[in-house]
Amino acid sequence: MNGHPGGFVPKGPRCVRVRWLNVSPRPTEEISGIFDDMLLHARELLAVRSPLDAELIVSEILGAWYGRRTGGGDVEELVGEALLDHASEKGTPASLALLAGVAYLGTPRQAATAERKALRLIDEGVARPPWAHKVGLIQAGECYVSRDAYGDQDSVVCTYTYAGSERHALVVVVDNNLGGRWDVPCESGLVRDAWVTSKVDRLLDHCRTEAAGELTEFTELTPAQARALLEPALALTDSLADAPVSDTFASYHAFLRARVRALPPGGRRPPSPVYSADRRATLAARFLASREAEELSDLSAAGRCVDRIIDYGCTRDFGRPLRVSPVKCEMFLLDWLPRKIFLTPPEQEAMPHVLAAWVRWAGRRTGLPEAGVRVTLDAVWDATHKFGEAYRDPVTFGLDRTLVEKLLPDGDLEALPRRAFALPFLTGSLASLDPSDPSDRRELLSFEHPGATEAELEGYERLAVRLWRGDPPDLWETAQHLLDQGAERHLLVHRLMLLVVEHDLDRRALCRALRDLRADGL
Repeated sequence: MNGHPGGFVPKGPRCVRVRWLNVSPRPTEEISGIFDDMLLHARELLAVRSPLDAELIVSEILGAWYGRRTGGGDVEELVGEALLDHASEKGTPASLALLAGVAYLGTPRQAATAERKALRLIDEGVARPPWAHKVGLIQAGECYVSRDAYGDQDSVVCTYTYAGSERHALVVVVDNNLGGRWDVPCESGLVRDAWVTSKVDRLLDHCRTEAAGELTEFTELTPAQARALLEPALALTDSLADAPVSDTFASYHAFLRARVRALPPGGRRPPSPVYSADRRATLAARFLASREAEELSDLSAAGRCVDRIIDYGCTRDFGRPLRVSPVKCEMFLLDWLPRKIFLTPPEQEAMPHVLAAWVRWAGRRTGLPEAGVRVTLDAVWDATHKFGEAYRDPVTFGLDRTLVEKLLPDGDLEALPRRAFALPFLTGSLASLDPSDPSDRRELLSFEHPGATEAELEGYERLAVRLWRGDPPDLWETAQHLLDQGAERHLLVHRLMLLVVEHDLDRRALCRALRDLRADGL
């Protein structure tokens, strides 16, 4: 299901409009005014009788600060808990209604605080809303997943009741392509959208009808399996500063978080396949020997290209190099390769043709319907002319190709600037040296730092090796930040070397020291 199926309008609050909340420091009066706005909207909680309507209103209020970032601490603590304090101080029926909702929908800390404050208001005689006792009676029912044949997207449908009544369904869209867009370790896709409907039977009938086609399947999950699928996907979404979620996702976030918690634990996701170097090489060899690869003219370039395709599938698609889809191929050609990989001119020329042959070969091996193979091939050819525009060979910026190839023996295009910063003297009489070779690297560093002691040269080499590997990422981030601030390179290199030597055996301490250096400057 892409988006909301026809006839199913997401159920949610109709009139809540919370003023945009920025978590940067503001005068106390202004923050208090924003919280008063929220309590004003919370009065709608007194007019509804359905616990589902009430939960969705509270979820939208809590979503007012979803995705906001602050350097002063956890946003849930700074804003969410401050709102609870404000509601408790007001002591109105709307305040109690909001606290009752947060006691179920909030984070563990928010929930504990809200419950304690709500009980105090009840003891003081504040009237409790009629739905309040029902929100804790949620029961998980049957769960399903709708999957497209490409493996791009899972739409998970989880049904619930309040102690057997008011059946409703939560639909969660998990995107299995976007998770690989971020260079962070992840074992799942990410949640991109969520919505709720009370028309459960119509929804399920729609899903079954849609699954009658050859490019979609609809299967039942146990509630524990649904939780095992959704929990890591939601965690990945929440960990990203700019996750590409729908415009309405913030309103449903707290509701979604609580409903995932309501599913029983114990389910397990199928483990991602592990592809060793030998297994990857065997896969590449079988492809190159296949009939789909017969028309590839430059087998040497094709071999290097297919290695990149397999690497992308193993590292960015959760161990699924054989999975092909229009979206995956477009992201590979137009996003990952231009950002990450250095290609020689023959490889640039060959890559779209190798990818098209791989689509045909992998599609046959995985049983992708012929219609799906055709659509994927169309996407590859549509992206081919854009690939020439998106991929920028470093040589076009005036860099010597031999120098680039020495700095990028592994093809890691993102490493070029930090390696050039670490080892800038690869010209003239030093042009024949290999910076990836330890003895040649020491000679380069001796030329850059004449008169340095052996201990100092060892420190500079440790720094160069860390920059070469990008370990930790904070090292190059700090160097870039200070260069942007006008720092002189030789002074910056010396300061970074001292930090690396001091904290070489404690990676966390090194990262803390680098963050302090970014904040304080040279």
